[in-house]
Amino acid sequence: MKSLKPLASISLFILAGLGIAMATTNPDSSTYEEYAAEQLTTYLKEDVCSQVPKAFEALVQDSCASLIDSNRPQIKQIIVRSTQRQNFIFFSIYRTNLSISSVVPLYRFQTVGVMQNFYTYSAKSQ
Repeated sequence: MKSLKPLASISLFILAGLGIAMATTNPDSSTYEEYAAEQLTTYLKEDVCSQVPKAFEALVQDSCASLIDSNRPQIKQIIVRSTQRQNFIFFSIYRTNLSISSVVPLYRFQTVGVMQNFYTYSAKSQ
């Protein structure tokens, strides 16, 4: 029994240190907005720009990436308006519902932010 007391104390100390580290490194909303804007612009450049119909390829291909880059502030504002954050002190959950128009499908993203990192665990289009 005597040998369990120091082990329990060390375990409690490590657990408290981990909790403090997680609480102080819980990313804020502005950090998430930067992350989400970067992910979305990368997706648009790599996937959407490459799917331009052949008839418009010569016209749009060169300017597609620069068009996306020049509209990054607007993309970020869309993310800001469509994101809800749940702060659990040690981590945060971000729910983003992107709906640009009635023609484009609704995209739902769920991301957890913990220790200055983001992990998107759900991405669905409807």
